[in-house]
Amino acid sequence: MPSSGTPDLSLAVTPLQTTGAAHFAIHVTQAPYPGGLALRDCIWSNDLSQLWQMWQEMFSNRRMPPYPTAPGDAPEMLLESGQTGGMSGRLMQTLGVQLWQWLFDGPVVASLSQSQGIAMGQNKPLRLRLEIRDPNLIALPWEIMQDAPGRQAISLSQQVLFSRTTSDVNSLPPLRSDYALRILLVLGQPTDPVNGAGVASDTLQTLKLEQEASTLAQVLKTSGNSGIGISRGINCQVDVLVQPSPVELIQALEKRVYNVLFYAGHGMPGPDGGLIFLRSDMALNGTELAQVLTRCQVKLAVFNACWGAQPDHYEDSNGLECVPGVKLAQPIPRSSLAEVLIHHGVPAVLGMRDPIADHEAISFIQAFAQSLSQRMPIDQAVAVARQHLLTLYKFNQQTWTLPVLYMHPEFNGELLKPLEMSETGFGPPEPPTHVAYLRSLKDGRVWQVRGGLMRIGRSMENDLVLREDESGVSREHAMILCRDGQEGDDHLSYFLKDFSRFGTWMLSNGAWQKLHHKEIELTPGTQIKFGSTQNEAMEFVISSPADLPSSSS
Repeated sequence: MPSSGTPDLSLAVTPLQTTGAAHFAIHVTQAPYPGGLALRDCIWSNDLSQLWQMWQEMFSNRRMPPYPTAPGDAPEMLLESGQTGGMSGRLMQTLGVQLWQWLFDGPVVASLSQSQGIAMGQNKPLRLRLEIRDPNLIALPWEIMQDAPGRQAISLSQQVLFSRTTSDVNSLPPLRSDYALRILLVLGQPTDPVNGAGVASDTLQTLKLEQEASTLAQVLKTSGNSGIGISRGINCQVDVLVQPSPVELIQALEKRVYNVLFYAGHGMPGPDGGLIFLRSDMALNGTELAQVLTRCQVKLAVFNACWGAQPDHYEDSNGLECVPGVKLAQPIPRSSLAEVLIHHGVPAVLGMRDPIADHEAISFIQAFAQSLSQRMPIDQAVAVARQHLLTLYKFNQQTWTLPVLYMHPEFNGELLKPLEMSETGFGPPEPPTHVAYLRSLKDGRVWQVRGGLMRIGRSMENDLVLREDESGVSREHAMILCRDGQEGDDHLSYFLKDFSRFGTWMLSNGAWQKLHHKEIELTPGTQIKFGSTQNEAMEFVISSPADLPSSSS
């Protein structure tokens, strides 16, 4: 169960095995107060089916009606003359209102209202998770739900943080506390390798992957070092892999510590979580990718790829017909990339419900990355980025509805450890109680561990750049990480992780011991040499901020 202190309300929509009707049970499976659990049953209406078909005709290039009905007149709400914004805006609003009214009624809406009151009383948002247990309903844009015409859609709110979830999951292991934003950006196959599979041929285009990588890296670095508000002093690291092989991707994830994987490229649905195309002849399915992501404790996986949040389908020759002579494609349960990754234990996955244009994706990336660098919870950062898309591309376009966030039911949304506030809960954060740094025993120079991470090596991208003339040092030699210790949140421990070619040396009992491709906890006073015992010696120090030497870099 999440332990962030944010009140949680979880709903599940379950199909009931009845004859001749689309009959569902709607459960409140978790609530922030005793008595908040609720259950009601309902029927999927003809109006909703017709609105869903109209939505697909207007916005989508793949038809996936969940419970088709005979063609009929447009629902009455859609024809009301008082609505403005054109047909697309009226459709967006009408479907959003009817989805809300179908989901929230009777004891369920009472539980929602009481939970919102509790959250407001605690001066916190309400975290709302929706689990759709019928694969026919997953493709619907639940993110557009709104309680009345003209009101804010649920996925745009920062008072109610909306995400999807699934209870068919492996439990989360204890997650490390991250103090720096570390992203592995993977640029996959830039053109569709299967001649239009999963997307219409007239929409095929080369993705602007290099521009996307450059934009994301620049936004992260600018946000992390702006010195504004709560993002002050954050350490942001962005590493890029261009069309790697599966082995290269796995090695990169295992070699360094990342909390975000960002994939940009083409994808397609499949029964095992779909496929992402790293190269034209090399793809990974969701089940394969999940193994390395969970092993390396990646907290958030983001996919700017087609159909990442949609299940795969198969043609059912005996299925129902929406259009005479055309059989419906039947969804495969638990087959979307997002669901498969969550099932295996990835805490959060963000995928696209339908294809998204390059310029739209880049706009979303900018707003989302900046919000993450400000230590927002993941679901709040998604809401902020949606608001940005709506402002740029307007309410009556589906762009802002395309990102779909799944969060593990045990995950509290925390990507980066938030800064502690003052004891009253108001005002600026308390100043740090200590600083950690490496000090040269040769000339006294100091390199501070900022944002819980220090990268060490010959490359100029490192925080501590080793000299070229020192023997045995690698371009990416080692890193120092800050983690919560065993004594609770107030106790921090520092670890050195070596991934160099020739190793790192540490002084122990008067002799230099070699550390190679391992991780070890650092204690104050530990002496270190990188690459060779003949190189410069450094000492690991923890002190009060007032005692930090002025030569710190």
